Amino acid sequence: MESFRNVRPAAPHEFNSVGELMVSVYQQLDGFPKPVEQPAYYEMLANVGSLTTKPGTEIFVAIENDLITGAVVYFDDMQFYGSGGTATREKFAAGFRLLAVDPRHRGKGIGKLLTLYCIEKARDKGHQQLIIHTTRAMLPAWKMYEKLGFQRSIDLDFKQGELEVFGFRLNLK
Repeated sequence: MESFRNVRPAAPHEFNSVGELMVSVYQQLDGFPKPVEQPAYYEMLANVGSLTTKPGTEIFVAIENDLITGAVVYFDDMQFYGSGGTATREKFAAGFRLLAVDPRHRGKGIGKLLTLYCIEKARDKGHQQLIIHTTRAMLPAWKMYEKLGFQRSIDLDFKQGELEVFGFRLNLK
């Protein structure tokens, strides 16, 4: 993964900063539930580093001038993916969730870079597909995923409280 010089696995001492970034990004999304509406979700975001205790789960960060400008959680085993719906039963698949880019660094391709890093990681591990979820509040990411070849998979959709969450797959074969 040499072409991804600015993306790397997060170090444990960076997990709190990644959690703060994710909470900040997600609570600013128009149409996305706020912390008061889904406190458990925001607690999970704040403590995102705890997800890495599950086998094959890693946090990747994008770094610019020694600052974390974006992050994503990669799941090499879908049973640990932690979403609603059927995604956790997918075989021969990897997934990623919780992609967040610092608003001050949007428009620089950081989300795409993190996504491509996850695609490359899943291919290197021999997975047949990569699974993701997004919402209407994340329309720029949704469009980016489609441009990268992800296709809507209605069978992966679910509701998080009142929030509709939409599944996507990328065929890696």
